Amino acid sequence: SGGFRKRKHDNFPHGQRREEKENVNPSSALMTSFKSFQLELDTRHDKYERLVKLSRDITIESKRTIFLLHRFTSAPNGEEILNESEIKLDAVRRKIKQVAQELIGEDMYQFHRAISPGLQEYVEAVSFQYFIKTRSLISVEEINKQLIFTAEDREETTNMTSNSHDKQPHTWSLKVTPVDYLLGVADLTGELMRLCISSVGNGDIDTPFELSQFLRQIYDGFTFIGNTGPYEVSKKLYTLKQSLAKVENACYTLKVRGSEIPKHMLADVFSSKTELLDQEEGLS
Repeated sequence: SGGFRKRKHDNFPHGQRREEKENVNPSSALMTSFKSFQLELDTRHDKYERLVKLSRDITIESKRTIFLLHRFTSAPNGEEILNESEIKLDAVRRKIKQVAQELIGEDMYQFHRAISPGLQEYVEAVSFQYFIKTRSLISVEEINKQLIFTAEDREETTNMTSNSHDKQPHTWSLKVTPVDYLLGVADLTGELMRLCISSVGNGDIDTPFELSQFLRQIYDGFTFIGNTGPYEVSKKLYTLKQSLAKVENACYTLKVRGSEIPKHMLADVFSSKTELLDQEEGLS
């Protein structure tokens, strides 16, 4: 009584357990199955890590494109900015093409968490460029049309046709999911709010009122979704409301005190008002 209880495997000598391990047949059906499972899991893990890296590269290049597009209001030649942004977006699409090649024969939703941040940032960059060009919102169908890729290089086509048994397609496509599209559009509203402040600083009085109506339409669309949509979408609604409030506050200041404040001081007034608005929202 009061002694330690023996574990079940203590009844077996260590030598007997060692002999049992040595007697395991590595070519048995069970061991072969486990080895195939190990290979499949390792392959899937390696592919997931490659997709995470590609998604990180897509995010970085998309952010650089957004920073470039913010120079549109102050640049003397806006067409050069748009052309340079198109070159950067083409480089981003080449990264997305690599993602599409990695997902050939795979279920995209098994790797969705790996590529979702990059796709959201790409949607934000493309929709920002599209708004500057057309003053409207790009559709998810239009975005997906740009993500259909073909084999252009000769080396790529020869590598694909060299193996007659593996008939891989000559085209790849990657579809942006509705959730990624909505999250990208929600992030777009923050960039439009910054565009509003910078345009006022450059003496553009008409852009804030256009942005106010545009953001109000986006906010109305998101309110129709409400809490019925995914959790990430409803969480972005608060940030969208903040951006809309800042733009409407800028329009109010322009309408009421626009004639009193010199144009070169309007940006400072708006920045101070947005800071006060942020503090009030933080206190509430």
